[in-house]
Amino acid sequence: MKETKEKNREETTSILNTRLNDSRSKIIFENNDLCCQFLKGYINMPFMEKLKPEDIEDISKEFVSLFAEEREADVVKKVKISGEIPFFLISLIEHKTTVDYNVHIQVFRYMVYIWDHYIREEEEKNPGSTRKKEFKYPPIIPIVYYEGKRRWTAPLELKEKILYGEEFINYIPNFQYYLFPVQGFSDESLIEKGDELSLIMLINKMQSPGDIESFRKLPPEKLEEILKNTPEHLLTIIAKILLAFLRKENVPEEEAEELVGKVKERKMGELFANMEKMDIQAERRKTARALKKAEDAQKEAEAISEKGIYELIKISQELGASKEFILRKLEEAYSLDKEKAEEKIRNYWI
Repeated sequence: MKETKEKNREETTSILNTRLNDSRSKIIFENNDLCCQFLKGYINMPFMEKLKPEDIEDISKEFVSLFAEEREADVVKKVKISGEIPFFLISLIEHKTTVDYNVHIQVFRYMVYIWDHYIREEEEKNPGSTRKKEFKYPPIIPIVYYEGKRRWTAPLELKEKILYGEEFINYIPNFQYYLFPVQGFSDESLIEKGDELSLIMLINKMQSPGDIESFRKLPPEKLEEILKNTPEHLLTIIAKILLAFLRKENVPEEEAEELVGKVKERKMGELFANMEKMDIQAERRKTARALKKAEDAQKEAEAISEKGIYELIKISQELGASKEFILRKLEEAYSLDKEKAEEKIRNYWI
């Protein structure tokens, strides 16, 4: 038992030391097992019923030039259905609380680049094939995965963003993206799904400490059942996503380590059992006070240092010391480089 706990602790520490630059949502779509669960269980398209994780290929790197800093969470997948016939999945991750009203143009850029990329691939395999009458472009499903609590109010169709879109409908490109609002699913409906993705979505739905109370009311036996046969690599992903939430809420590392350990031990039913003992808001206030105290101490130290520099220059000048002498003293006493020391002399030399 002790050995098991130590193993979990080591694995948890490894997770805790991982840089969580990606959003929690991107982690879902990067993993083919979870992406497959999403397409089969949450998107109403019958031809995906037989989809397997090995049918999905991540090709996001091919479109890295499209990823502006705020769009680094986006994912592009190539999915094979019915043998060799592919379709493409664009997953735009909107984890902000504000609605992105320019999401249409981002989706359109991806679609054009994907089709262009597909043409080049087909031409390499069979030159001239894309210019034949029977050639057709592969389908693309653009999905906006939205975690925010506010209602998504951006229109779904591109034509609604075009001035006089209805009048010019025959002359403008048009499409509709698939909006997937995580907050639109109740906790009960997600837990009934009974897969790892549903558990991840339950975690991703938590946007504040108040949401934890809803999670604690879920049937513990159903939470335990989800992880009964979950492979280790998915356990690690779930733990990583939970950690991202805990860190966002400033949960102390020791408590976060304990909670993440519950996932590794497949004890999701006990996850927030003792959460009432953990006052996250109090920890935030404590952290804020500590930061304020540290900032005040730094400002005080800087003020004392600045006063010392001023007095050194003033007294040395009164005693007839040269600027070169004062320059050396400033470099020695306050570890200033020559440029900074010269600046101080210019400021305080009378």
